[in-house]
Amino acid sequence: MSDVTTVPTIIYDVIQRQRALHPDRPVLVGVAGAQGSGKTTACQLLEMANRPRFAHFSLDDVYLTKAERVWRADNVSSFDPYRDMDGNFQVDHKSRPEIERLLLTRGPPGTHDLSLANDVIARLMRGEATKLPRFDKAADDRAREDRWPLFEGPAEAILVDGWCLGAKPTALTAEPLNDVEREDEDSIWRKETETQLRKIYAPFFATFDAIVYLKPPNWEIVRAWRGQQEEQMLGRALTAEEGAKLDRFLMFYERITRSMMAGGHVADVVVALDEGRGVLGRRGD
Repeated sequence: MSDVTTVPTIIYDVIQRQRALHPDRPVLVGVAGAQGSGKTTACQLLEMANRPRFAHFSLDDVYLTKAERVWRADNVSSFDPYRDMDGNFQVDHKSRPEIERLLLTRGPPGTHDLSLANDVIARLMRGEATKLPRFDKAADDRAREDRWPLFEGPAEAILVDGWCLGAKPTALTAEPLNDVEREDEDSIWRKETETQLRKIYAPFFATFDAIVYLKPPNWEIVRAWRGQQEEQMLGRALTAEEGAKLDRFLMFYERITRSMMAGGHVADVVVALDEGRGVLGRRGD
């Protein structure tokens, strides 16, 4: 099934089932999927078709500001605890420019402001008029608040989409998958990402009434999908240099994406996609 409405219809059915279970409040439904899987588009279609009853924002919209990511990169990369020969913890403060670069890249767990996400959701749950955050990817920074759309509500459903929504932590003992992970020689970046996923993101994911996961058929198609998105935005084919930059960017997402594809996720409904983003099948309620 490749009809553009198939995935939104599946998500809508999940929303309706949750509304039957929770008729006295808005329901919170997450939509997860790899880069380019169509999760944001599906949510936008649902929001437009059910305006003003459905509110929607992405995890992308609540990225930390550029200044916050700079602060985080500086502090995490320079704080390196270790045990000395007597077994006592010591802290080695040192410049880690290669780790700072990894931590500055938006996308992985730890680069989102989940306090902001929780605040927005809480306001929507209370039926308040709520500004929905937006991120300016061209500026690599959060958009000014006066540019955030106002949702007047009240909401029947709150939709949140995100590539890692519902992801489970992965094993730190695994060998590096790609060049980005090999640059992280002491696993500082991976440890920080996994700590964030386990301690901060997992409790956030647990607040959702239901999560729908759009499962890609393979990792290679994720690169193709994201490349298509970039080319559509630019109105032309990617240059070799742009393609190389995209390949590196996707390395930040590879481990968790592959893990989710292999079952490392919490989801109530899993929608298997083909390479054309058509629906091959689904499982779950």
